Amino acid sequence: MLRTAAMMQPYLFPYLGYFQLIAHSDAFVLGDDLQYVKASWINRNRVLVKGQPKLITFPLRKGGQFDPINQRWLCEDFPHEAQKLLRTLEFAYARAPYHDEVIALIRKILTHPERNLARFIEHSIRCICSYLQITTPIHIGSEMGLPARMDKQERVISLTKKLDAERYINPIGGMALYCPALFRAYGLSLRFLRMDDLSYPQFGQPFVPALSIIDVLMFNSRNDVQGLLKRFSLVEGIEQQAALQA
Repeated sequence: MLRTAAMMQPYLFPYLGYFQLIAHSDAFVLGDDLQYVKASWINRNRVLVKGQPKLITFPLRKGGQFDPINQRWLCEDFPHEAQKLLRTLEFAYARAPYHDEVIALIRKILTHPERNLARFIEHSIRCICSYLQITTPIHIGSEMGLPARMDKQERVISLTKKLDAERYINPIGGMALYCPALFRAYGLSLRFLRMDDLSYPQFGQPFVPALSIIDVLMFNSRNDVQGLLKRFSLVEGIEQQAALQA
């Protein structure tokens, strides 16, 4: 079996597919040195409130437009914001079957004293992986010794080589960003992870998909979530000659 690597920006409480990617990889890189993107999923996500998706946001201090994620910081009054979020989740999921143990996990994450955004997210990802017994080694992008500015594909290829992997896996949403022929030129395989269409009971109401991992954990036992982590397929990318750099 090919040794696989994957990389993602640090996301707070990301969707299930993020953890499928970690669990299926032999080495996972948190791209903390990638540029912070406003209104992205880095510091916000969606949970279920009264049967509808509700956006939750982790407020940040002001920063530069082109600052990387590891140079952004949670807001000064984050403990107050964290308590507000915790109360929202406690109320919204009060009748969820796994409310108590998941709220304990979230409380542990939200009360972590770190205020650097990248390191705070790293801690949250590691906590959730531990809860789900995902043992994939997690590496930090800024510690991999790569130049600050690199072409996206060159960065991924360099990281995959550094990790002694032969295959790189990316979420299906990024298919247009990568050229399989370029990876083959470096002796690497490229695949994209497509999560299966999944559903589970949510208070007996119509299923709302694509929510935070918080929602998945609230309604599914740890064993059931471990089963959901295997519900995906790997697909080949589309050849894009324009993306192949000579």
